[in-house]
Amino acid sequence: MIFEKNSKHTHAIRHRRVRKVVSGTTEKPRLLVFRSLKHIHSQLIDDSKGHTLAAASSLDTEIKDKKNGTPKTAISRLVGSLIAKRAIEAGISQVVFDRGGYKYHGRVKALADGAREGGLIF
Repeated sequence: MIFEKNSKHTHAIRHRRVRKVVSGTTEKPRLLVFRSLKHIHSQLIDDSKGHTLAAASSLDTEIKDKKNGTPKTAISRLVGSLIAKRAIEAGISQVVFDRGGYKYHGRVKALADGAREGGLIF
């Protein structure tokens, strides 16, 4: 019997492979990206304590107001700049980028570029 790999399965394999290597500390937390068909979410996670230090999403009111007719990649860039703003307010300037098993392309790359423009170093 031949089994076809579906995209969720390959995503899970890729995510496990990335998580073996990437971990965040208190000084340099992990910038996690979660992407769905409609929205994009990002969190700053301290893996040593298991705490979320800051979060931003396309569902936040600051971004939701600007959303009408805006492409998803542009919204992702706004989410990146918002997470950078919240990280700097929390006293964080350096992060480890965790693409969450997604390819570094499109909305994930736009979020990373927005975070870099906002002042995060990774």
